[in-house]
Amino acid sequence: MSFLKFTFPVSKVTTWLWLPLGVAFLLAFFGATAGVTGAFLLLPFQMSVLGYTAAGVSATNFVYNVFAIPGTVVSYSRQGRLNWPLALTITSGSLPGIAIGYRLRITYLTDPRYFKPFVGLVLLYLAYLVGRGIFRGRSAGESIPPPALARISEMRFGLRKMSFSFNGENYFFDPRLLFLLALLVGVAGGAYGIGGGAILAPFCLSVLRLPVHTIAGASLFGTLVSSLAGVLVYTFGGLGGVESHPDFLLGGLFGVGGMVGGYLGAMWQKKVAQRPIKLGLLLVLLLVAWRYLAAFVSS
Repeated sequence: MSFLKFTFPVSKVTTWLWLPLGVAFLLAFFGATAGVTGAFLLLPFQMSVLGYTAAGVSATNFVYNVFAIPGTVVSYSRQGRLNWPLALTITSGSLPGIAIGYRLRITYLTDPRYFKPFVGLVLLYLAYLVGRGIFRGRSAGESIPPPALARISEMRFGLRKMSFSFNGENYFFDPRLLFLLALLVGVAGGAYGIGGGAILAPFCLSVLRLPVHTIAGASLFGTLVSSLAGVLVYTFGGLGGVESHPDFLLGGLFGVGGMVGGYLGAMWQKKVAQRPIKLGLLLVLLLVAWRYLAAFVSS
């Protein structure tokens, strides 16, 4: 039905209106269960399916996050599963890296021939983190917590140690290590067009060994704040005369689908054990990474 097609004025993408909505809904629904928005897969979709490869595609990914995440974060907060020690550490580290990542994207990664292998390598690293957590054996919080214990409590803040309780167990982590990683992730996220949750959530699962049911809300909160910063930087940065403005209309349409999918995914997550969530995430990461790297090698 051609009357449902629309050409977006900034990106020049022509597609059916239901396609961005549907794709964003699915990515956000399943991504929310693992503490990510699906933006790390939305960018390959925009580049390969919609043909949007200009620098503004990264900024449009940030717009999607800004629309899609708030409802999901509110859902986790109401369920008592917004981990503030984790969220604030991730946010404080990610924010400074966004501006650096923007500079890399505009200066060195404007050509799709170079940006696509960068995307593939980022996705391959994410797959490594997730796979390592799966195949090392049973990890923290593997089972589904009972409703009475599925809330984060006793949150404590410190410069050297932060801790919380969940499902009858106590967990702690070193905020200095996570801050430094979040800073580096912010650089990659600023170039890629993600808030960093897609990298930090697997790290928290596999390295810090925190349960997935306590990570998702914090990861998404940090991604939301970083994405707001990313939209501002790409819109007003104006570096080197390269057009980097986001397509707000396309990003908003993605965001509406992501908003509904993310909220429902957050509600569904507490009913599912984390192993199938990890396995599904790993499979998708490997498939998309292989697509981009194989195309680069054969070119």
